[in-house]
Amino acid sequence: MFVSKYSNPEFSPYDDETVPDTTMPGNWPAPTVTHALSASLSLPGSKSLTNRELVLAALADGPSRLHSPLHSRDSALMIQALRALGVGITEIPTGNAFGPDLHVTPGELEGGTSIDCGLAGTVMRFLPPVAALALGPVAFDGDEAALRRPMRTTIDSLRALGVDVSDDGRGTLPFSLYGMGTVAGGDVSIDASASSQFVSGLLLAAARFEKGLTLRHTGDKLPSMPHIEMTVACLAARGVTVESPEPGVWVVPAGPIRAIDVALEPDLSNAAPFLAAAIVAGGAVTIEGWPESTTQVGADLEQLLPLFGATVTRKDGALIVDGGIGVVGGQRYPGIELDLSTGGELAPAIVAIAALASSASTITGIGHLRGHETDRLAALRTEINALGGSVTELDDGLHIEPAELHGGVWHSYEDHRMSTAGAIIGLAIEGVEIEGIESTAKTLPQFPELWRTLIGDAPLTADTLGLL
Repeated sequence: MFVSKYSNPEFSPYDDETVPDTTMPGNWPAPTVTHALSASLSLPGSKSLTNRELVLAALADGPSRLHSPLHSRDSALMIQALRALGVGITEIPTGNAFGPDLHVTPGELEGGTSIDCGLAGTVMRFLPPVAALALGPVAFDGDEAALRRPMRTTIDSLRALGVDVSDDGRGTLPFSLYGMGTVAGGDVSIDASASSQFVSGLLLAAARFEKGLTLRHTGDKLPSMPHIEMTVACLAARGVTVESPEPGVWVVPAGPIRAIDVALEPDLSNAAPFLAAAIVAGGAVTIEGWPESTTQVGADLEQLLPLFGATVTRKDGALIVDGGIGVVGGQRYPGIELDLSTGGELAPAIVAIAALASSASTITGIGHLRGHETDRLAALRTEINALGGSVTELDDGLHIEPAELHGGVWHSYEDHRMSTAGAIIGLAIEGVEIEGIESTAKTLPQFPELWRTLIGDAPLTADTLGLL
């Protein structure tokens, strides 16, 4: 089991090219509570920011230091891949409970290697444009579930930039490319309707293209715009100004990417299940270190959770969610109608809350979640209905009717957010068992320990986090 990279002090997945095993035999009994919560938690760094900053640091004009990055399977895969391309990445111990800082030294990018994407969308979509700047062949592969994730937009965009890509017509992993050491750049049009990561992946490397990049999105919709805004902000901090003369068009000039030291914010999307717990169990949950302003979509929780009757306040740099007496205490909140197109990664947590509501909910704008770690719409419908729920899949979302839920096995589909959604429901419904809780290692390896701390089953210490 990979609880954290420090669970064995003799082993660090960042010291070689081995990504830790994340298997955990048996189902995980989701804790059920009978009392209101009173918990204050700190969370490790943002996965979205960590992997963006790793890429930019690898392409920068000098060394960079990342303070408080996330250490998880996704970040381990990114580090492993960048190292394989010739980037130097070392750890700097700091005493941070969630792991060391990272020192990134750019090097001449080299091909002749293969990259394991695991199930990380940021690796499979951010690194091909980087690998195109290397000299030589680079092969991309990943977990079995990753082979079902859409990649045609990345592949077609690289070909439009003159990169030789071989995928046998699949439009998915595995594929390979042959880097020539440079990419001409210029004008490229893509349909990024399936994922904003297609846009971000090109923008991150665009300043290193000889002519920069003018990127046009041709699809009818573009999900998760805040993630693109995050990419643009990360670039701006490193001296790369991305202009958007009209919606769906981005212009990146050729030029250097400045080396800087960056402090990573806590992952606000990973905060979603913990804050949702206040609504289900009742009581108050505090997340420390909540940024005053951010490009993370998790910031939307401040407006979303009051829709279910929660009171949300800020105090001394923390976000506090008070759920009153909660579902466990007998409080029933009404369902909601919500367009979640800008924050789809919050959908599993929001749907889990809605499954316990007293009236129907309709959540739309999330059709693109069919192409995430799993088909999240089908997975949420299947698992909630298996517990006695009443969920109908729509073209662009889910409709949830109130129902009396019961215990049973909740399948994760190798998807971290499916695992945490089941844990939310398990707070109020006895007998929910999560199959594949180890999937949370993708972005939050300490989730089981933090969850037990949340409900008061165990104090949060280096020992309970597996750091000793």
